[in-house]
Formats: sequence, C-alpha cells, structure tokens
Amino acid sequence: MTEILIQLRGVTRRYGSGASELMALKGIDLDIAAGEFVAIMGPSGSGKSTVMNILGCLDTPTAGQYLFKGAHVESLSRDQRARLRRRYLGFVFQGFNLLARTSALENVELPLLYRGDSAGARRAAATRALQSVGLDGWEHHTPGELSGGQQQRVAIARAIVTEPAVVLADEPTGNLDTQRSHEIMGLLLALNRDHGITVLMVTHERDMAAYARRMVHFVDGGIASDSPNPHPVTAAPTGMTPVEST
Repeated sequence: MTEILIQLRGVTRRYGSGASELMALKGIDLDIAAGEFVAIMGPSGSGKSTVMNILGCLDTPTAGQYLFKGAHVESLSRDQRARLRRRYLGFVFQGFNLLARTSALENVELPLLYRGDSAGARRAAATRALQSVGLDGWEHHTPGELSGGQQQRVAIARAIVTEPAVVLADEPTGNLDTQRSHEIMGLLLALNRDHGITVLMVTHERDMAAYARRMVHFVDGGIASDSPNPHPVTAAPTGMTPVEST
C-alpha cells in the first residue's frame, strides 16, 4: 500500500476578525500519497495558495490537523517547522527567487549552507543537482547571464539539492514562454517519475496541469473537485524536448 505522506483534516485558515474577517480555507480534508504528482488549481482567492503555504510550513491552520508522515505539524513550534522544511521540502516559485550577484552553484548551495553542511559537501551536491537539470557547465554563471528557463532550472536544482520528499511548485511556469514551460514541466515530470519525488504544483494553466496525475480544484476556500487525470501528459509536445533528469 502506498504511504500517505500528507493528511489535512478539517483545516481552516482565517485572516482578520469582525467585519474584515476572511475565511481563506473552510474545513479542508486532503490526503496526498508519497510519489504523487498533484496539480492544485482554482481562481484567485480560491484558497489554493493558502493551502500550499500551510503544506509548506510557511503558515499554520487556524483550526484542524496537518499530519506529515504521521507527525502533527500544526502542533510544532516555528523552529520545528523550519527543520521539517529543511529536511523534507523543496520550493520552486514563479519568480525564481535567485540571488542576483551569486553564481548558479552558490544559489543551489544555499539550503545546504543553512543546514550546516561542509563546503565540500555543499559543492559536490550542488554540482550534481545542476547536472541533473541539464545545466552542466553553467555552474559559475549568475542569473543575469541565464535565460528564464535556465534560471528556473537553477531554482529546481536548489529545491532538490537536499533530496526532499516533496517539491512544492507555485506557478513554476508563470514567467516562461510556451517552449520553456514545457521543458520545465518535463523536468518536474522526470523528477516525479524517475526519482519518486512527490510534486505539488499550483497552476492556473490547464496545459501545465495536464502533466499531473491528479487534479484538485479549489473554489471559495473549499475543494470543489478532486479526481485522477485520466490522460496525463507523459512527454512534451513534438518539437519541445523535456529536460531529462540523470
């Protein structure tokens, strides 16, 4: 039986109070198994970004339970949540979030620096991560010397350098053209398929969500639908070759 990695039970998230109160999540129940590729979709204000922040330990529920590998995350201290993030989670953002004056290699090393790894271990792991996303030979280039697609690949290398159980991708193709978007989706697909990394992706683009094997739609703070994708994309369109993971 596949391990249930993440469980949400009756999760709510309220911001403000009184007349200004906003109920961003209204009692969410959600199970995510290890090795899944899940697209989280919905219009602006639907709650999809709020639930991703909670899953990523960047925010906490107002009420309800969040279990990660059986541990009650909602009961953890801020420092304990930070340790969980460093050990198990990797993040990819729409805006890349790379340090502008820092090389690709040094950007990828950052999570390992925060974790306290030695300089030699950091460099070796970051080099392997960059090679795995097709950037062998680009280690010493700064973000300004890279294309948008290359910058997002650096961001993905940074997300996987700690060998996380889960990659949380928030609109990872939002700043890319169509071809680069499919390249990035091919890379996320390879990480999920070939390395067993659980991928949770927020997107509003249906052609990108089509790569996921499961789609969860949020509307007005609740889950409107949660269903398998009967025909997931398994390769980039003709003429757009996905970046293969080694």
